[in-house]
Amino acid sequence: MILTPTTMLFLAIAALCIGLSKAGFSGISLISVFILADTFGAKESLGIALPLLILADIIVYPAFRKYGSWKQVWPIFIPALVGLALGFYLLKDLPDALMRPVIGIIILCMALLQLLRTIYRERIEKMAHTKSFAFTAATSGGVATVLANAAGPIYQLYFLSISLPKMELIGICARFFLVINLIKLPFNASLNLINQETIIINLCLIPVLAIGIFTGKKILTKIPQKMFEHIVLITAIIAGCKLTFL
Repeated sequence: MILTPTTMLFLAIAALCIGLSKAGFSGISLISVFILADTFGAKESLGIALPLLILADIIVYPAFRKYGSWKQVWPIFIPALVGLALGFYLLKDLPDALMRPVIGIIILCMALLQLLRTIYRERIEKMAHTKSFAFTAATSGGVATVLANAAGPIYQLYFLSISLPKMELIGICARFFLVINLIKLPFNASLNLINQETIIINLCLIPVLAIGIFTGKKILTKIPQKMFEHIVLITAIIAGCKLTFL
């Protein structure tokens, strides 16, 4: 892997976006997905992104540990594992050209539900609290996190659909993704997507990652809940369209 100054700049931007996304602005993570996939290829980029995500999770969890609880993680954990298994099965044979639109369509469907929630709030929230909806959303997120590390918008839209406050939402996601990404690590390594070279690159990007996380947290504490919901929805729609159509 040849790292030019331009490539390192793109990697730094991707790391900054991952940090911001972990602090609550999940749609921004799709910028890093696009940059890494365009630079290294869709599958190969997973080996760069996953260790970065784990490093971010390790920083984010203590920063948001007073919000949310582990009890709120477990209802979506088992279906997420089902999604992980399905995602790794698809990863072996799914062409790069199909990986991005699959994730994009899932994100757009969740965004549509969030839009419908503004019109049919009581009906959508009642559906969102059902076990079948939670299972579908969590399973879809499991698939998305394997194929493109793009589950953030899906889970954030799901938690918004059940009316979780922004800080509690981030606290739950911090716990959830810390576990899920650690589970993914040996499987990605077994596919030869992670090696000594990718790990060294990840370690060099820790300062940029931390800047993104703490900048994002500072912004998050200052914006109102409604603005946060609008930001999540708009960035999710943009990301979904980008993955599906471009």
